[in-house]
Parts: sequence; structure tokens; C-alpha cells
Amino acid sequence: MLQPVESSSTTSTPGASAPLSGVRSPVSEDSRALPALYRLTSLAGRADDPHGALKEILDEFVATFGADAGSISLVNPSSGRLEVEVQCGLPADSANAGLQLGHGVTGWCVLNARALLVPDVAIEPRYIAVRPATRCEMAAPMRDGEQVLGVIDLEVDRTGRFGPADLVLLERLTLEATLIVQQLWRIQALQAKARQLETLLTTGQALVAKLETQELLDTLTRDARRMLQASACALYLHDAARDMVRCGAFDAPGSPPRPDGEQPAAASFAAAALHTRKQIEFADVRSPAFHSVADLPEGALLHAALLTPLAFEGDVLGVLAVFTDQPHRFDNDEKRVCAALASLGAVALQNARLYTRVFQSEETLRKQEQLTTLGLLAAEIAHEIRNPLTVLKLLHGGLGLDFAPNDPRRTDVRVISEKLDQLEAIVTRVLNFAKAPSSLHSRWALADIIADTLVLVRPKLAQAKIHLRYEPPAEPFIVEANKGQLQQVLLNLLLNATQAMPGGGDITLTVGADANADAVIDLADTGAGIPEAVRGRIFDSFFSGRPDGTGLGLAIAKRILQAHHGDIALVSTGPGGTTMRVMLPVVRT
Repeated sequence: MLQPVESSSTTSTPGASAPLSGVRSPVSEDSRALPALYRLTSLAGRADDPHGALKEILDEFVATFGADAGSISLVNPSSGRLEVEVQCGLPADSANAGLQLGHGVTGWCVLNARALLVPDVAIEPRYIAVRPATRCEMAAPMRDGEQVLGVIDLEVDRTGRFGPADLVLLERLTLEATLIVQQLWRIQALQAKARQLETLLTTGQALVAKLETQELLDTLTRDARRMLQASACALYLHDAARDMVRCGAFDAPGSPPRPDGEQPAAASFAAAALHTRKQIEFADVRSPAFHSVADLPEGALLHAALLTPLAFEGDVLGVLAVFTDQPHRFDNDEKRVCAALASLGAVALQNARLYTRVFQSEETLRKQEQLTTLGLLAAEIAHEIRNPLTVLKLLHGGLGLDFAPNDPRRTDVRVISEKLDQLEAIVTRVLNFAKAPSSLHSRWALADIIADTLVLVRPKLAQAKIHLRYEPPAEPFIVEANKGQLQQVLLNLLLNATQAMPGGGDITLTVGADANADAVIDLADTGAGIPEAVRGRIFDSFFSGRPDGTGLGLAIAKRILQAHHGDIALVSTGPGGTTMRVMLPVVRT
């Protein structure tokens, strides 16, 4: 009775003394080898699709060996199962049947990394019937060194149709076919990496340009899912101050709802990535261990997951979670892409938050301008009232209106005197209130005040395509000042310069000392300059050269600096730009 023939080299099995019935001789084997090798080699130069190449390879094998059916199966690295990639002459549903390694003839070849010849499948215990007409089968593993990538399997309807010489040729052709497919896989991987890199660059540019937070989050999750061909993607935001996590964005086909509400960080799906600050991979999020996780997305097919933290300067802003709908092991390339997207997303998110702070600062500045203006107007009115009020008091006191105790006019005189005193007290309180409280003044390094101000305005300058040149001063320049008021002055000057350059430009900020060793801050822009007709009035209240201006910014800035025993001046202006100078006394040590 015929026995299976196993091979691990290009020689036939020892002990096979004579060719089996219907087996071709070595001479005929050689005659088949050269044309088959030529056709396989030519395939490497014209094929660009690995799946299509596998189909052509199988057709070539079937024709060369005169097989009635055949298949090429590949090992799925995520599931560890042997899955049919292409087939010929097999039942249609056989492509959906995956084998565990070691099961069947093909599974045995992969597990043992050896070719196998079964002259009669009826007496082979390892054989699993897929095609009832099959009587003889042989298979050879597709090897890459010690690793087995898959197996090529051929079947015929006659017992003993394949012999040892066929098995040797099958191994030889399988080696060539494996090299061809590996080359195509490498080309396909390089093309995929090129597309990913291009998409990554495009996504990075788009993310940096997004200044609205929700739009940024939606773009990041959408592009991450598409780039990795995942089934879903979620972005969890971390509130470090309260140690809470919420799902900020979710993208999946069919638009299932994203998880609502906040969760304590420790109970969140993103907890492991937040705690370790490293990428975390979960093989199956459908397992019972995840049933109690409230912020795991529902309504989507989720299986494996890769979580990547969004870190910026040591702080974890959130976690990007990518899901697949089947078992999957994320390779190093996928992890690197996720890490790059997360890094871009963290920078863009921080940028959007800073930009929001700039707008909030601008709004606060406008409100402060209004309040300051009201205070200045009240002080001016009180000052104007005090002079005639003083005259009235002096005249009233000098009238000598001393009426008799029972004269009603005596009471009227007393009431008038009291009301004059009351008016004087009101005027005094208004004037005192208009003064900057000395308790708010403290000693500051001028470089620190400027640096804190630039943090607020840099995102707006970047959006306006304005390049800022600033070198911190070599001297400390300690000033006695109200920090908030000086920041208000600098912000006003920077925003004025920005509005003078709608198409972008340069702002140069320099700090030095004047002849008295006091601090001098020069702020120069490359705008169109201030019209000559209005240069002498730029510090007047309610005078503005812009239709949407209030005419208060420079007037308030001048009053603030004068209150600090400093001043502001227009140094130069023209078509090449404008330079404003701020002067402040420094603390003498």
C-alpha cells in the first residue's frame, strides 16, 4: 500500500526505490522546471498586486503539474490560522474555512516547515476532505528563512498521480514563487508607507491650521481611522486638574453615538495609556474584563485596540484609541503612525487652546479698556467738579449766614453745608479710586512680563503669518509695576501691529537702556505706517485711524505708563513700518 512521502530538501524520500505509477521521470521534471521558472520570473517584473500575482502563480502550478485543484494559503499573523488566499477547483466556501496550524495536510506542512506528498488520501489520517474527488495531494511550505509564510497545495483525482520527483519540483518552484510574492509585498508595503507619509504630512498641515477644538478632534479621529484602515477611532480628553476623562470625538462607519459623560481617569478605557504614558494594545475589548468600562464605544464592531497617549511637554492631554473589527496584532509601522498622529494632535490641541486663550485675553482687554475709560471719564468729571465745588464751599462759608435758633433758614444753611461736604467726599473717593492702588505694584523682571505676554499672543501671530523676532535682554531690568497693566500695554501694541499687517509681516521687539539707564522697549512692525495727518493725535482718547477702532488703546497705554512714571512715544513711521517706544524707570539697587 502506498505511503505518504515527506520532504524537507530537494531530494526525494530515502527508500523510494522506483517511481510510482504515473510519475514523470527526472528528465521530464527538468523539462517542466525551466519554462515554469521563466514564467514565474517574468511575473515578478510585470505584476504589481500581490493577490493577483498569487492567482497567476497558482494557475501556473496547476498547469505545470496537471492538477485538478489547488490553493495557496497564508498564515494570518493576528489569528495564527491558515487562511486560503486564492484557490482553483475547490468548493466556493472553502476560502472561508481557516485551519489551525497542524491540522490537515497544509496545516502539517506549515507547522513542521516540510513538504508532504500523500499518494492516497484515503489512508492518510492527516487529510481533511474539502473536495470529495481528491485522491492524491501534495503541499510545500512558503518559507522565509525559519519562518513559514504559507503553503501551496495541489490535488488530483487519481491515486498516485504525484510522485517524489513532482514533490521536488514543487519545492523548487515554491521557493521561487515565495521570493516573487515577498518582493511584491515589500513594494506594496513601501507604497503604503509612502501614502501614509503623504497623508501624515497633509494631516499635520490640516491639524495645525485647525483652531476650533471640536473640528480639530473630529479631523484627527477621522484621518487616523482612514490611515490605518481601522473600524473605529476615538479620542479621549484628559482633564488633569480634575483627573477626569471624556470622549471628545468618535469616528466609525454608520456614525454610532460616541460615549457621553465624564469618567474618573482610573475607571476610563484610556486609564492604562494615561497611567503609563505609553502605547497600550488590547487583543480583545469584547472580553468580560471590559464589560464594566462605561466609556467604551457601543454600536460598533470592536475587537482589537491600540491606545496612544497625546503628550505635550510632559503632560498627557488625551488618548487616541484605534479599533479593528477582527483579531489583529498592530505592527511597528502602525504603532509609529499612531504615535506620529498623536504627537501632531497634541501640538495642534495645545495650539488651539492657546489660541482660545488669546481670544479670551483680547475680550478681557476690550472690557478693561471700557472700564478704564469709564474710570478716566469719571476722574476727569470729578476733577472738573471739585474746582467749582471748592469755590462754592468757600463762598458759602464766607456769607456769615448766622440765623436765629428758631429761624427755619438756619436748618437750610446746615443742610446745604452738609451736602457740600458730602459732594466733596464723593469727588475725593472717585479721584482716589482712579489712582492705581500701590498694593498692586510689586517688583518684576521686565523680561518675565514680556515672556508671559508673548505666550498669549504667539498663536495669533502665527495665524496672521507674522514672524516675531525677540531676544531677551542681557540685563535683568527690575521694574516696580502692576504686571497686569504693563501686559495690557504690550498686548495693545502687539495687536495694533498685527492689524497693521493684514497680509503678514515681521515684528521686532528689542529691550535696551536709555541714557539714564532706564528700560526702553522698542516694538517695530513692517506695516504701511501711520498716516501723517493723524500722527499727532494717536494718543488722544476716542481717536482711531480704523473704522472698527475705539480710539482708547494708545490713550490708556499712555496713562498707564505715566502712572508708572514712564511714557510711550512714536519713534518712526512710514511705508516701511512703525516703531513704538515704551520707557520705564528701573529699580536702582
